[in-house]
Amino acid sequence: MHDLIDIERLAKNEIEEIISKAEFFAKGGRESVVKERTACMMFFENSTRTHCSFEIAAKKLGMHVLNFDVKSSSFSKGESFKDTFENLHFIDVDVFVIRHSEDGIIDRIKTELAYDLKFINAGDGKRAHPTQALLDFYTMKEKLGDVCGRKIVIVGDVAHSRVAKSNLALLNKFGADVHFCAPSYFMPENPGNFRAVWHSDLKDAISDADVVMLLRVQNERLDERTTKSAGSYADLYKLDSNTLEKYAPNAILMHPGPVNREVEITSELLDSEKGRTILEQAKNGVYVRMAVLNMLGGANV
Repeated sequence: MHDLIDIERLAKNEIEEIISKAEFFAKGGRESVVKERTACMMFFENSTRTHCSFEIAAKKLGMHVLNFDVKSSSFSKGESFKDTFENLHFIDVDVFVIRHSEDGIIDRIKTELAYDLKFINAGDGKRAHPTQALLDFYTMKEKLGDVCGRKIVIVGDVAHSRVAKSNLALLNKFGADVHFCAPSYFMPENPGNFRAVWHSDLKDAISDADVVMLLRVQNERLDERTTKSAGSYADLYKLDSNTLEKYAPNAILMHPGPVNREVEITSELLDSEKGRTILEQAKNGVYVRMAVLNMLGGANV
């Protein structure tokens, strides 16, 4: 594995290797092949969980961490991506962790570079968020043992969600029964291209689910018309304890965060024992990101 750009380019055995290594780190293992290497965090979009867990993961592995400040960088002076990355490469940055609003940003950057740099996608536009899907998969396996044949329901703003797309790609590789639930204004243009069962009714969708994953309403990505329609989203799709207990009493509750309380989920459900899994997802993200950084290091960073 040279880079981690999306789930589609990962083989099943690579995913299994990442999960196995994450389990090793979760049990207290500290074997690191990236000690004294340097990871550069380049977050062009705001982030709490992903940014912090990547930084903690790198430090636990003994890496040096460079937090790239976009606002005070030479981008403000007109420097290109090519020149920025190549200069950072020459001052000994070994791997770049990037979040950006542009779909496919890493593929574009790589075509411009004269040198073979290593990249980890920490979320690009509406397209992919591979480490989130990996930590979600880790969490599901931890709770269920296996996802093959399990009913996994993803509810919410699918159209704008890189998390939904990366989870779908991963879960399909492992034989899960994936369902999406969304109002029409949060469905992608061609839902038939998604290997999933579609629902518009929340109660019908989550009935007998093994996992219910809620998605954030991404207000910053909505146009004016969708924003107006989304004003009624909570009335029909906000999940509470009574609904979950009635239709999916044994389901694991998940959310990639950040959570909009009283929009996707009620505070009483989020703060209940069921909601604890959402915090465990964040914890598991550190182990998964340690595994990814270490695997890239094993491939001659």
